[in-house]
Amino acid sequence: QVQLVESGGGLVQAGGSLRLSCAASGRSFDNKIMGWLRQAPGKEREFVAALAWGGGSSYYAESVKGRFTIFRDNTQNTLCLQMNSLKPEDTAVYYCAADFTIYSRDDYYYTRETRYWGQGTQVTVSS
Repeated sequence: QVQLVESGGGLVQAGGSLRLSCAASGRSFDNKIMGWLRQAPGKEREFVAALAWGGGSSYYAESVKGRFTIFRDNTQNTLCLQMNSLKPEDTAVYYCAADFTIYSRDDYYYTRETRYWGQGTQVTVSS
């Protein structure tokens, strides 16, 4: 049984940092894409960042580029998202996702056909 278990969310002041983690288990995700999406109240879920689990390409939404870093912790088979210089508009529930297709249109990234989701972790940035 595949499980994606997120941790690391919380409340932080604007300008602060948080690190999200997603522990993956139940199957190998080599040759798959893993990443993070978020959903703010009243808004649609949006792409944040992704990477190829076996190594290689990484992808970022323009709104987080230069502030967020996605990486794999190989020792713990964990997907991480380091979030620096947080802004109130980063407030959302952040979801870990695995095994999906990523595509771009008009300088934005979108995802589809996502097979696995985590339960979500709340990130709140106060002004």
